[in-house]
Amino acid sequence: MRDRQTRLQRLQGKIARRMSHGIENSMMSQSNELVFFVNGHKVVERNVDPELNLLTYLRRNLGLIGTKLGCGEGGCGSCTVMISKYNALHEKIVHMAVNACLAPLCSLHLTAVTTVEGIGSTATQLHPVQERIAKAHGSQCGFCTPGIVMSVYTLLRNNLNPTMEEIEDTLQGNLCRCTGYRAILEGYSTFTQSSSCCGGGGGRGKNCCKEQPREKSPKLFESSDFKPLDPTQEPIFPPELALSEYPQSTLVFKGERVTWIQPQTLNELLALKAQHPDAKLVVGNTEVGIEMKFKNMLYPVILAPAHIPELTVTQSTDRGILFGAACTLTHIGNVLKKAVDELPGYRTEVFRAVLEQLRWFAGWQIRNVAAVGGNIMTASPISDLNPLFVASGCQLTVASQESTRVMQMDQDFFTGYRKTVLSPQEVLLSVEIPYTRKGEYFSAFKQAQRREDDVAIVNCGMRVAFKEGTDIVEELELSYGGMGPTTVSAKKTCQDLLGKQWTKELLQRACSLLASELTLLPSVPGGMVQFRRTLSLSFFFKFYLRVLQKLGQDFKGEFPVESIPPEYISATELFHKDPASFVQLFQGVLPDQMPWDTVGHSLPHLSSFKHATGEAIYCNDLPRFEKELYLALVTSTEAHAQISSIDAGPALKLAGVTCFISAEDVPGSNMTQDETVFADGVVTCVGHIIGAIVADTEAHAQIAAKAVKVTYQKLKPIITIQEAIMHESYHTAPVKMENGNIEQGFEQADDIIEGEMHIGGQEHFYLETHSTVAVPKGEEGEMELFISTQSPSQSQSLIAKVLGVPTNRIVCRVKRLGGGFGGKESRSTILSTVVAVAAYKTKCPIRCALTRDVDMLVSGGRNPFQGRYKVGYQKSGKIVAVDLTLYCNAGNSLDLSASVMQRALFHMTNTYYVPNIRGTGYVCKTNLPSNTAFRGFGGPQGMFLAESWMDAIIQKSGLPAHQVRKVNMYQEGNITHYGQTMEDVNIRKCWDECMDSSSYYSRRKAVDEFNRQHRWKKRGLAIIPTMFGISFTATFLNQAGALVHIYTDGSVLLTHGGTEMGQGLHTRMVQVASKVLGIPVSQIYICETSTSTVPNTSPTAASSSSDMNGMAIKKACQTLLERLEPFKAVNPTGTWEQWVSMAYMERVSLSATGFYKTPGLNCNSKDHKGTFFNYFSYGAACSEVEIDCLTGDHKNLRTDIVMDVGQSLNPALDIGQVEGAFTQGLGLFTLEELRYSPDGVLYTRGPGTYKIPTAGDIPAVFNVSLLRDSPNKKAIYSSKAVGEPPLFLAASIFFAIRDAIVAARAAFGVMEPFCLHSPATPDRIRNACVDPMTEMCPPAEPGTFTPWNVEV
Repeated sequence: MRDRQTRLQRLQGKIARRMSHGIENSMMSQSNELVFFVNGHKVVERNVDPELNLLTYLRRNLGLIGTKLGCGEGGCGSCTVMISKYNALHEKIVHMAVNACLAPLCSLHLTAVTTVEGIGSTATQLHPVQERIAKAHGSQCGFCTPGIVMSVYTLLRNNLNPTMEEIEDTLQGNLCRCTGYRAILEGYSTFTQSSSCCGGGGGRGKNCCKEQPREKSPKLFESSDFKPLDPTQEPIFPPELALSEYPQSTLVFKGERVTWIQPQTLNELLALKAQHPDAKLVVGNTEVGIEMKFKNMLYPVILAPAHIPELTVTQSTDRGILFGAACTLTHIGNVLKKAVDELPGYRTEVFRAVLEQLRWFAGWQIRNVAAVGGNIMTASPISDLNPLFVASGCQLTVASQESTRVMQMDQDFFTGYRKTVLSPQEVLLSVEIPYTRKGEYFSAFKQAQRREDDVAIVNCGMRVAFKEGTDIVEELELSYGGMGPTTVSAKKTCQDLLGKQWTKELLQRACSLLASELTLLPSVPGGMVQFRRTLSLSFFFKFYLRVLQKLGQDFKGEFPVESIPPEYISATELFHKDPASFVQLFQGVLPDQMPWDTVGHSLPHLSSFKHATGEAIYCNDLPRFEKELYLALVTSTEAHAQISSIDAGPALKLAGVTCFISAEDVPGSNMTQDETVFADGVVTCVGHIIGAIVADTEAHAQIAAKAVKVTYQKLKPIITIQEAIMHESYHTAPVKMENGNIEQGFEQADDIIEGEMHIGGQEHFYLETHSTVAVPKGEEGEMELFISTQSPSQSQSLIAKVLGVPTNRIVCRVKRLGGGFGGKESRSTILSTVVAVAAYKTKCPIRCALTRDVDMLVSGGRNPFQGRYKVGYQKSGKIVAVDLTLYCNAGNSLDLSASVMQRALFHMTNTYYVPNIRGTGYVCKTNLPSNTAFRGFGGPQGMFLAESWMDAIIQKSGLPAHQVRKVNMYQEGNITHYGQTMEDVNIRKCWDECMDSSSYYSRRKAVDEFNRQHRWKKRGLAIIPTMFGISFTATFLNQAGALVHIYTDGSVLLTHGGTEMGQGLHTRMVQVASKVLGIPVSQIYICETSTSTVPNTSPTAASSSSDMNGMAIKKACQTLLERLEPFKAVNPTGTWEQWVSMAYMERVSLSATGFYKTPGLNCNSKDHKGTFFNYFSYGAACSEVEIDCLTGDHKNLRTDIVMDVGQSLNPALDIGQVEGAFTQGLGLFTLEELRYSPDGVLYTRGPGTYKIPTAGDIPAVFNVSLLRDSPNKKAIYSSKAVGEPPLFLAASIFFAIRDAIVAARAAFGVMEPFCLHSPATPDRIRNACVDPMTEMCPPAEPGTFTPWNVEV
């Protein structure tokens, strides 16, 4: 510490000397020259626009497209790069991962930027970080991969031998929507010293891969083939930056709207703050950047104080440790950790609490740049640190030109929502975090929707100090976030408890007082009122127990301390991660399979290396065209209204704006199917597209779009399913499926149960948002479009309709998608048609990639469902009658919701045979953006309803869950309620194997025993089956085409109707062609999917693309083989190239098409009877969870999956699909919640508010087994579809949570049935775990207030 202070004094001396040499009025000389390095190349820029971020600069100015835009708010990690700089204070080079989307280019002076392109390429060599994620099958769509690569690369630059926990922590700020994370973690576990076969965590008994027979369990990858990590080969830090003198000048950059000033001295900063009192101070730009980008805030002057020594100081004092306000959270964490390691435990109570909060504070990319001063001064009511600083009595030093003062941070520091006591001219200089003394205890608590990288719902800091040698409270501070518009202190409660002993009586009084003092209005922003109030009591209860535990340890024998019941101990424990363990079991290929035949082998995704190096091209990565313009949407702010006026005048006056387009500019039809391209007279949802701005840059277009003024005459909206039912607002007539005699069935029942359930919607959250580039060709209405879509042919057709030209004038091309999941099946046309109209009007190429918030606003998601059931069953558990009513929220247009409802009804019994059944479906018409296809397409909603009534039967009957489920399962020859005969039924085979591999019976006993021993932690166990029908239910879509060219050098170009969106479709298709043609995969290439090569294609959907396109390719290749056969007969020992050359010389066509239609489909769509599906995919999953009954938090302990994929074309891809689908289902059933206002405004419009699973959410033990010896005669090479079927298996997590809640309720004698809607979020879990604390915080009576959000 002393050396650091000496260096600080030396730096301050340099500054002082410069100031004395002619710098007047505290101002240094100015410069507008920005110097930094990118991948080793020096960059000098002048007059940089302060609003330009690093991501835009890399992509637009330098053409480095490997760094991706996923969200724009630092929440997904797709834009991660490494920033390196020389720290003069510590005399070392610092490497840190940052979000390029938030990093202002102005902030990079004298730094070195490393992007994914800078560490390796396919043209030179891959870096081990790139190689391992690719070969370990950790990349699917690949859009997130460069960011993940750079996060781990930065970790390795700082730590050559990380632990598995450090790798997991590093990935907290990186989201992946495809893989399920297991393959990423397992690939990178090879960098750890403790690397083992099972993901670095060691095996778990017989499930360890080392215990599996080799013939059953080949490896997905061979880690011994990986290139070793050699730190001597890393790019060097530019010596020029290490040798640079401290900046000599104040940096000043002036843009169109903002001026950026980077002062070098404190005096200069204070002078600037006096001159510009409303100026914002920016260090990491993690708050101001988001406000300007998403909240339409404008700050004309920004001051950047990150290089001022007084604001970056770290200093030990008699009272604690003082941190300059510009110190980053990462730095603070490092310093506090060192102090905790070195100092006596009683002195570091606050430090440990701060470290625990930092552990879950955003991702490393944010922590590396976010400053503690910014966290304080932002004054967020849900700040993770401010409650701790208030409760611990941190001291703040603030300064202005007139004075410097020291104040204690307390509740009075915050004067209102995001306001503090500081005057506009004052600057926060430092915060001093205090030591604690003996007999003083401190704890911090936080509950969020998701554990990692999430803002708090409620958090708190709690401190108590006792009179010496007693358990009598001398000081008490309870400070909360999330309980008001500011950080709130429970002053009345604290005052009342002074002088009282730390006993049960104090606990009871404290809870009663807190319940009275910490009240929230029932319509408070953020909602979850009962949960938040209950948390305030639960946290104190945890604090009470922790303090009681520490008193007993620290003062044992000095005075009596109440003992803690053994079953309460777990409530005092901090969250800890269990070691990761992963096992994948699958059947290997036969030993006599030809070496060039890769079918059945775990071939890596053919684009995985390009994913890992950033070379894979997505729609918005295309080079800019000449005269290209950018488009931004203008959308409705009302859910239902007449448009009174549209005034684009103010927008058209702004810099760079070309034009505004609306309905009157559409040359053809403004209607696509049942919705408009542009709203015409009326808007029917918030987010309804009204028009668009076209401008010279993306930034100009987005700014101008916000300047378009639209006035409305409001109409009454319908938002929820309940409102639609009340107003009988439906898109179509009810859909009914019926079989047997339902009245007779209920007469046969020994018991009848009734109930209802609700499953919320889900945002697709593909990492690549909707994107389109339209290029008009200038004659005959021709236009070429590059679109991120699953449906090129539908896009082509609708764009032609909108432009009023024949379909043959439009060419749609798709290279790859950065994820789709159904969200780009039909909804991609809401953007592509608008872009096409703009290109038609301007006669220029037009580009638009939606921002994440706009994409989530306009594109819809999975349909929310409500279901009502009446079920009759016999004493044996056998079901005899089911009567179901389903409602889905379709939104403002029908889109695909009728088909979604149809599939939900097809799957409304899941795997169970019900002899007498009736299902009725209503497609609700509401004023929300149109909902649409999403992985499972109604199947998960229907099956969830089935498992809900199945669970209700189990709870009421008292029969074993596994027994009731199995006794009702389909068997060979059963006929479904829609009249299809069941063949090759593998569900019982999957079930039995899953029961065995999961050790279900012994673990059921272990879970019950755990629950007997623990009061405030409960475990649950559930095993759930699935059965998913494979085919489009619209028969005409079950067709596919392929085009295969053989060139004279023997290389093969393959084209088919499917699009590559991460599922590995192109890889599988190359494997199929390779097998048929008998040539290596290296000779076969798929360039893209295009409507000009294979016409009239079906969407890449319904999990059937490999089946259909594979068969079409097989037919085309067989045609070519037949043509080559005479030449092979003439020259049987010849080579492939020789046979091709001979055929060409004999004028034999080396091009062939293939066409396939799924046979055997015979159905009547009117009465919904017949053979709708080619076959069924089966699976079973057993999951175990642990819930915290006090907070609603839960841990996914273990999941075992057995999935029937037939004879796998590619086990690595199939297992990746199983894991990815399961993890997406995990989000659906436990995490992801779309929240709407009563007026139809979507609150959750980015990763900051909408939470998909992170790497830390997957089960700690995650085992996947592909069912052996189950060939499927109805698909290509005996395989089965795998994209959608596994998703529902994540319901095993939901029902395991429900099982745990049942145990929690039973502990308080509450045995009656309860309703748990999906997703099982922390608030739903906590509120269901009834106890005295929930009873002290009852919910307000519905109908007596307007809620903040509604269940749609």
